[in-house]
Amino acid sequence: MLDDDDRRYVAAAAAAGLPYRSLDPVAGPDPVERDAAWMVPRELARSLGFIVISAGPEAVTVAVADPEREGVVEAVRGFTGRDVSLVVASRRQIVRAQDRVFGSPVELSTTRFLPLGAPASADPEFLRRLADTVGVEFTELADLEALELEAARTLGERMSRRLGVIALGIAGDTIRVATAQPFDARVLSTIEAIAGRTPVPVVAPPDRIAAAIDAVFGQRARVQATGVLADIPRTPVHGARLGELLVAAGVVDEPSIREALARQRRTGDRLGHILLSLGYVRPEVLAETLAGQLRLPYIEPRRVRPSAEAARLLPESLCRRHRLLPLERHDGQIVVAMADPTDPEAADALEAASPLPVRVVVASDAMIAAGLERTFAAHYTELSTTELVRRRPEESAHRVLSGGQKIVLACIGVALVAGLLLSARVTVTVLVLLSVLFYTAVSLYKFWLIYRTIGHEPELPVSDTEIALLDGRLLPRYTILVPLLREAVVLPGLVRSLDGLDYPKTRLDVKLLLEADDAETIRAARRLRLGPHYDLVIVPPSEPRTKPKACNYGLLHAKGEYVVIFDAEDRPEPDQLKKAVIAFRKAPAGVACVQAKLNYWNREQNLLTRWFTTEYSQWFDLFLPGLSASGAPIPLGGTSNHFPVETLLELGAWDPFNVTEDADVGIRLSRRGLRTAMIDSTTYEEANSRLLNWIRQRSRWVKGYMQTWLVHMRHPLVLRRELGTVNFLSFHLVIAGTFLTMLMNPIFWGMTTVWALTEAGFIREIFPGIVYFAGSFNLLIGNFAFTFLTVAGTMRRGYSELVKYALFSPLYWALMSVGAWKGFFQLITRPSYWEKTVHGLVADET
Repeated sequence: MLDDDDRRYVAAAAAAGLPYRSLDPVAGPDPVERDAAWMVPRELARSLGFIVISAGPEAVTVAVADPEREGVVEAVRGFTGRDVSLVVASRRQIVRAQDRVFGSPVELSTTRFLPLGAPASADPEFLRRLADTVGVEFTELADLEALELEAARTLGERMSRRLGVIALGIAGDTIRVATAQPFDARVLSTIEAIAGRTPVPVVAPPDRIAAAIDAVFGQRARVQATGVLADIPRTPVHGARLGELLVAAGVVDEPSIREALARQRRTGDRLGHILLSLGYVRPEVLAETLAGQLRLPYIEPRRVRPSAEAARLLPESLCRRHRLLPLERHDGQIVVAMADPTDPEAADALEAASPLPVRVVVASDAMIAAGLERTFAAHYTELSTTELVRRRPEESAHRVLSGGQKIVLACIGVALVAGLLLSARVTVTVLVLLSVLFYTAVSLYKFWLIYRTIGHEPELPVSDTEIALLDGRLLPRYTILVPLLREAVVLPGLVRSLDGLDYPKTRLDVKLLLEADDAETIRAARRLRLGPHYDLVIVPPSEPRTKPKACNYGLLHAKGEYVVIFDAEDRPEPDQLKKAVIAFRKAPAGVACVQAKLNYWNREQNLLTRWFTTEYSQWFDLFLPGLSASGAPIPLGGTSNHFPVETLLELGAWDPFNVTEDADVGIRLSRRGLRTAMIDSTTYEEANSRLLNWIRQRSRWVKGYMQTWLVHMRHPLVLRRELGTVNFLSFHLVIAGTFLTMLMNPIFWGMTTVWALTEAGFIREIFPGIVYFAGSFNLLIGNFAFTFLTVAGTMRRGYSELVKYALFSPLYWALMSVGAWKGFFQLITRPSYWEKTVHGLVADET
C-alpha cells in the first residue's frame, strides 16, 4: 500500500511522463539487479541519488527520485556505454536499495588504487602538444610543495590513486584536476560526483601525478606492529614492470626472466607465480618488489602480529577466501595486508565489507597464511569439527544411535528374547533363513554389477589425445590435501610422487596437513626443499583426532577449483589430475565426484600383500565401476577422489566423526541426486604387510561402514525417497552387506564345522529342508562366486601371477572377520577412535 510520500513520487513520475517503480522486495526477488547496480561506482550513485536497477545489452534502467536532476543520464551513459531509461522511485526506497546492494555508507577506502582508464602516455612532450591542440592547460607539477592540500584531499588518496589524478585547486563551483587522460568521461563524472564541483582538467605526466599523490598523502605509512608504531618504507616506482624491477635489483637475471615470460605465454600464469615455481625468487622478495611497483608499503613477515580488534572488523570467510589479513585499526582506518593487491575480486570484496577506510599493505602469501592461522585457528578448528553437525546433525556420526534407532533396537531385542523363549528352534531357523537369503542377494548383486563391468567400458573414457590437447592456460587450480600423522619416514617419497604430477606447478595448491603435536613429521617437512605450491597447514589438537577432521581443516584453506585427497604413501599416476579435469568437463550433468582406482606397489612382498592386492583389484577394477555404470551410490575409496571444492563445501565436507569418511561422502552425494564417475587412472599405495597393523586398518574400515549405515538409516523412508527404491536396496547390499557378511561368516563356518565333526542334532533342526538346500547352495555357489570374482578382478588388473593366491582367498576372509568383530566392539566402546595405520614398513624404491 502506498503512503503519502510514495504518492508524491507517483505524481512526480506521471508529471514527467515516466513510470513509477517500487524498489522494496515484497514476496519475490529483489527488483534491483545487483550486477547492474555495480556497473557504476557506488559513490557516484549515492552522490547523484540514483541506482541502476536492470541492464540489457543495449540499455540500462535507472531509478531516480528527481527526474530533473542533471548529470544522471550522462554519468550512467559514460560508465556503461549504453542508453539510459529512467524510472521514478521514492528517495527512501533508493537509499534502502543502495544499502542492500552496496552496504551501509562508508568513507572512501584505499583498496582501489589502479587507474580506471587505459594507460596514458608518459611522454611529457606528447602531453604538452595534446594540451595545446585542445586548448587545455598543461603542467609538469614541478613544485610539489606548492600543491593545495585542501583541494587534493577533497578527492582523497584512494580515489586519486584509482583515477590517476590529483586535485590542484578549487575556485567557486570548479575544481582543477591534473590528469593524463583529459577526455575520460568516466573519470570526470566521478570527480564531479565526489567533489560536487565541475572538474577542469589540467594535463600532466602520469609519473608526476603519482609523485604528487605521494607528496600529499605521504611516502611512509605508519602501521602499529605488536603495540609499537613502526615506520614501513614505501618506495615509489613509476612505469617499471615487475621483471624489470627484479633484474634491476639483481634478484633475477635477464635469461631467467625470458624463460619465465616464455612459460607465461604458454600457460597464461602470472609472472610472479612462475618465478616462484621455478625457484628464481623468494616469496618475501617478490612481495617486496610488488609493493614497490604499486607504491604500497611492504610488511616484514616477522614484524607484524594481527590485533584481535582488527580481526573482528572483517568477516573471517572474506579473509580466508581472498587471502586478506586485517592487521590493526589505526587513525580511523583498518590496515589490511594483501599478497596480491591487483586482484580486482579481492579489492571489490574488501571495499564492500570494510566498515572503515582501508589502507592496503603488501605481504607475502606465506606471511598472510601464517597470520590467518594465528588469528583464526580456534574458529577453523570449530568449523572443521562441527560444521556438518550444525548444518545437518542427522547426517553426522557424532552419536552412534539416534533416539528412534535405540527404540527400534530395543524392540528387536525384546522380540528376539520373546521368540527364543517361546520357540527357540523356530526363531533361530528364521534368522538363519534371512541370513542365507541376504547372502544370496549380495552374491547375485555382485555378479550382476561385475557383469556390467566385464566387456564394457564403465569408466569415463579419457584419451591420450585429449590430454595432449589440454590448453595449460585453461587448466583450473587444483588443491591436493595430504593428511599426515607420524609419517616422517614416507614423507620424502610422497613429495617425489607429487612433484612427478604432470600439472603446472603454478596451478597446484598442495596442503600438507600436519598435527600440531607431531613434531617429528613437522621437522621432516620443514627440512624438505618444498616448492612454493606447498603449504604446511598445522592442525591444532582437538577431538576427534581423525583424518576427515584434518581434511576439513585443510579444505578451509583450499585455493583450488577442484580438490583431491592423497594419503602419505600414495603414488598417483602422473596424468591423474589432467584426466580428472577432462572427466569433469565431459561428464554428464550431476557428476560431482571422480574416483580413480587404487592398487598396491608392494604386492609381491608377502602372502598378506598378495591377498590385499587381489581384494583391491576386484573392488576398484570390477565392483565400483559396476556401481558407477548403474548410477548406484558408491562408497568412495579413501584417497584419489576428486571433487569441485564448492560442491564439497555445500555438501558439508567430510564427517569428522566417521572413520570411513569416504564411504559416507559417497552416500551423501547420491542422496543429493549427484553421481560419482570412475576414471582409468590408478594411485598406488603401500599394502599393509604386517598382520596386526592390517587388522587395525580393517577394523577401522568396517567400523566406518557400520557408522555409515546407521547414520543414513536414521530415517529409512526419507533415504528411500532420496535414493529411489533400486538405489536404496543397493545401499543395503553394498554397505550393510560388506560388514554383515564379515560378521556372520565365523558363525556359519562354526556351525558347519560342528556339524561336520559331530552331526549335532540342533544344527539339523535349524536347517530344515529349504533352509538346508539354500544354505548348501550359498556355501558352494556363493563361495565359488566370491572366489571367481577375486580371480576375475586380478586378471582384469593384469596380475596373472597372483591368480593362484586368489584361489585361496577364503583364508583371507577369515582375517577380514577378525577385523570386523574388532571394529564392531570398538563401535560400542570407542566409536570415533582412529586406529592409525603404520606406513613405511617396506622401503620406497621410487
